[in-house]
Amino acid sequence: MKKIFLFALAVIMAHFLTPLEGTACTSVVVSGKYTHNGRPLLWKNRDTRSIHNKVVYFDSGKYPFVGVVNSNDTLNRSVWMGMNRAGFAIINTASYNLNLADTGIKQSGHEGWLMKAALAYCGSLEDFEHMLDTMAKPTRMTSNFGVIDAQGGAAYYELGYWGYTKLDVNDPKIAPNGYLVHTNYSFTGEAGVGAGYIRYTTIEREFRDAMVRGEMSARYILQHGSRCLKHSLTGVDLSIPDDGEPDKVKMVWFEDFIPRKSSVAAVVIEGVRPGESPTLATMWTVMGFPLTSVVIPVWITPHGKLPRLLQFDPQLKDSPMCNMALRLKERCYPVKWGSSAKKYINIHALVNRDHSGILQKIRPVEDHIFEATNKQLELWRKNPPEEKEIEGFYTWVEEQVVALYGSTLGVTPTARK
Repeated sequence: MKKIFLFALAVIMAHFLTPLEGTACTSVVVSGKYTHNGRPLLWKNRDTRSIHNKVVYFDSGKYPFVGVVNSNDTLNRSVWMGMNRAGFAIINTASYNLNLADTGIKQSGHEGWLMKAALAYCGSLEDFEHMLDTMAKPTRMTSNFGVIDAQGGAAYYELGYWGYTKLDVNDPKIAPNGYLVHTNYSFTGEAGVGAGYIRYTTIEREFRDAMVRGEMSARYILQHGSRCLKHSLTGVDLSIPDDGEPDKVKMVWFEDFIPRKSSVAAVVIEGVRPGESPTLATMWTVMGFPLTSVVIPVWITPHGKLPRLLQFDPQLKDSPMCNMALRLKERCYPVKWGSSAKKYINIHALVNRDHSGILQKIRPVEDHIFEATNKQLELWRKNPPEEKEIEGFYTWVEEQVVALYGSTLGVTPTARK
């Protein structure tokens, strides 16, 4: 516990090193009591100005861990979502309706530092609570942290300057449907203030229906959450192809959907059942713009092996997967001039009546990856894999991805200028 306190203190002392990051993320914590396989789920659709991302392995703390890091963060100081070898996992969304009266306190933007500390030294929700309890106050952070652990714990922590409120997702009085969604406001903050209310309503409806149908899974969350093209306020559903010519650009208004132009990655961390080996927790990773990327599973191996496509490539100054997804993203946003250009997307690049859109080409390959990975996980739960087996599976997944992007979508990694 002393190490946790010291690292938490270091987080506070290092506030001046990293600038505040504006985000508009969407997330969910799902209790394992309500999922189809009894394993908890943790999702974050990340929105930020830092569009280049990578996955990094760390082993300098109590627990080895993996996490999503900005590609230009050369010292890997901040982690924006991740999991460790103890089965502890964490994500966050910025909250804009806490501590509104404390106008004299400047926010630090150090949620990424805190999550890195938590992954390095926390093995449970209790450890994380101890870290929050022993942090210097004011924390200079207002954020919703979603956390799961290998003991079945699943909760949100709404952290303000002077303390936090825990929302236990296993408590039916708090989460009667077995999950909680958070965007960019806190339930304990000032009502009607903040951001993400439209996104909250959209995804709450989507996940409520999935729960009723017994479909809540990592696959469902990524394919129907991170790529949700429905809008709860206007009633628009852009996932339904129109009758327009597929090869002609069709620009449509694209604001306050779950995916946004600022979406840079999506991750679902699928935990383990109590008693299962936490080493088989899976970080289902969609690196880069979620509407043009494809899922790649990640595990924590003894020597920190990771898929090559998710690691930083110095030639690209990015991860190859993020690089390819961003190149395809350009087809979705052909209009470059003016501050309003980001609010309009070429929907025919994604879905069209000929089924030649990017999303339509990605889906069959991604389905195959999900099916093969889940089958492999069932085998590994009976007979724990050697590191070479995991490396071999990474190779197979990457072969599918490279073929999809090179042969089908016509994209290969290209160095940034």
